[in-house]
Amino acid sequence: MTFWEHLEALRWVILRSLGVALVFAVVAFCMKDWLFGMVLAPRTSEFITFRLMGAEPFSVHLMNIGLTEQFLTHMRVAMYAGLLCAAPYIIYELFRFVSPGLYANERQAGFWIVTSGYVMFMLGTALNYLLIFPLTVRFLGTYQVSADVANMLTLQSYIDTLISMSLVMGVIFELPVVCAILGWMGILSNHFMSHYRRHAVVAILIVAAIITPTTDIFTLCIVSLPIWLLYEISILVVKVLRPDKL
Repeated sequence: MTFWEHLEALRWVILRSLGVALVFAVVAFCMKDWLFGMVLAPRTSEFITFRLMGAEPFSVHLMNIGLTEQFLTHMRVAMYAGLLCAAPYIIYELFRFVSPGLYANERQAGFWIVTSGYVMFMLGTALNYLLIFPLTVRFLGTYQVSADVANMLTLQSYIDTLISMSLVMGVIFELPVVCAILGWMGILSNHFMSHYRRHAVVAILIVAAIITPTTDIFTLCIVSLPIWLLYEISILVVKVLRPDKL
């Protein structure tokens, strides 16, 4: 294929991907009650995490202060849901476009890298939705300096925090994949990672402090713990991939 034929093929890949994402976004937009039932669930003690923990009853009240805010929030959440649902197809289209230019071993390695990267991103998003975000909302949404001061969170603040924390945790969960690639290339070893474990803990706390949308120590600890566990898992992954690097 010529350069322009490759460009034309890429154009159709992008159009098909956008089309599938748009279809999922429209479906999510039409399923408003179900969609926001999931999105708003972590703000009450009826959420599955709090029921398993046996938490005391609580409810964080949300308010809308803009004329168009609820409609725009509905569109934005539907768009993110559409992209999330269409992600496997988009990854498939992009991989199918790139794979003809790869050798067989490169295609196999690329398949496992892409698959594991997607799975880890979804695990990070799920962990944030089921644990980190609910605990953050419960702590900050119910915290009061005085009984005379009531908490009224805006809808936009709630959604922005949920989306940003989900994206951040999804990216952070790519750490074992990145370390596996570097280990496979011989750039990183488990001995190096173990030797600098204490330095990594300090770096993890700094990164968690930067990416945490709030300034309280509670949320900082909740965000730091999964990152530290991912670092320990990364050491084991690199050790398996590069057993000669001891």
